[in-house]
Amino acid sequence: MTETNPAELPPSDHPESEERSNRRRFRSALALVAALGVVGLLVIVFAGRFGKDPRLVDSPLIGKPAPTIELEYLEESGTWSLEAMRGQIVVVNFWASWCVACRLEHDDLLAAAATYRDRGVQFVGVDFQDELGDAISFLDEMGRGQGYVYLADPGSRVAIEYGVYGIPETFFIDPDGNVAAKIAGESTYAILTSTIEGIRQGTLPALP
Repeated sequence: MTETNPAELPPSDHPESEERSNRRRFRSALALVAALGVVGLLVIVFAGRFGKDPRLVDSPLIGKPAPTIELEYLEESGTWSLEAMRGQIVVVNFWASWCVACRLEHDDLLAAAATYRDRGVQFVGVDFQDELGDAISFLDEMGRGQGYVYLADPGSRVAIEYGVYGIPETFFIDPDGNVAAKIAGESTYAILTSTIEGIRQGTLPALP
């Protein structure tokens, strides 16, 4: 009987070569499983914290006391203070007449403000780097919300304290005066109301 020397086998038939190939496949499979596990975990974490809409974003302010807002009304005399709203949810939207996305989201903001007008939620619009006449013309054209407060922010002092870098940006402040969530970009009625409900139900802010 003729015996075959393993050293004489072709590389594909060599026992050691096949063993190494099996080990490589096993390691590749383990790496793939680990990678999928990490991706799945990230999806769960980010979905749980920020929701499904990517416009609901993280901010270093979330979970911390909201910066002070004490500004003059846009169209009338007097000063509005955030501190006086303690115990209510406050939705602060930074907008301007020249902002295209602000125009697109305006009706949704008014609708959400009307929905929560008598339910302990105050909507506030802070005019950002705008001309007073242009801002008023914008509101004349687009409409003013029921119970909606519009404020002027000369020098963008409040916007700077909130870290606003592009509008529209919308901040949600819980009844204890802490920032609970932030929307970057155009908001919608659905994301506005779902975020408010998250605060009312105690699921926001979602902190690690």
